[in-house]
Amino acid sequence: MAQLTENLLKHTIHNPANAAHFMRLKPVQKRVRVLYQGAVIAETTEALRLQEIGNDVYDPALYLPRDALVDRYAPSESSSHCPLKGDAEYLSLTDAQGDVIEEDIAWFYQSPLDFAAEINGRVSFYTTKVTVEEAPV
Repeated sequence: MAQLTENLLKHTIHNPANAAHFMRLKPVQKRVRVLYQGAVIAETTEALRLQEIGNDVYDPALYLPRDALVDRYAPSESSSHCPLKGDAEYLSLTDAQGDVIEEDIAWFYQSPLDFAAEINGRVSFYTTKVTVEEAPV
């Protein structure tokens, strides 16, 4: 984590086709818990905060390691493209029987663009669908 922290603090990642579109990643020096209807569905001390500026100043997104997920998820049919990060895939939260509880609750980049490699293997959640808590480690 120390090397990752050092690398992230040294640069901002710019969209090669549009210098006004950029992002900055910073390690979160806290315990991050993601809750759905009061139940913990992800938890880590190794989250990254992504701040992105494009057509707007977007709300920060937290990216958690994939192994931080503590509940059941299923791939969704949804996808999207970001010229800064690449092609996103989505996850839906499921119950023990595999039935979808919340569609498209999170997204990830299976193969992010080279300059966004730090988010590879990480998942981010829609803050409109979950509660995110940050607490001292």
